Amino acid sequence: MIEVTVERVAVDPQADQGVVILKAPNGTLLPIWIGLLEATSIALELEGIKPIRPLTHDLLKMILDVLGASVERVSITELRDSTFFGEVLLTVDDARIPIDARPSDCIALALRAGAPIMVDEEVMKEAGSPPPESSAVH
Repeated sequence: MIEVTVERVAVDPQADQGVVILKAPNGTLLPIWIGLLEATSIALELEGIKPIRPLTHDLLKMILDVLGASVERVSITELRDSTFFGEVLLTVDDARIPIDARPSDCIALALRAGAPIMVDEEVMKEAGSPPPESSAVH
């Protein structure tokens, strides 16, 4: 597993979809197409903007806190038929509980929980883009 950061979130107006770009320490970028609502939720958290009422991911984080559960990490675990799969690893008391989840929900929750975002090495090899080469000015 490779720990990544959220490089940016964008909207593709032609596809009417969002895309979140994850970045590995070596500069490899992993684009994941997501829904507009999920893109908005991730972008608001990245910008530090708190809505007046909690969004779904804020609510989920508050529920986990009240129940004494914590997000240990989230993972992008698989790419199958052009679909990414994810998992939230919760810790409750001494138990570690993996929960199947969409990558967009994993990322939005990880940002709120301060949890690491991990990507399977094979997924990164298959779907990642090498770091952009720095262009020299002549």
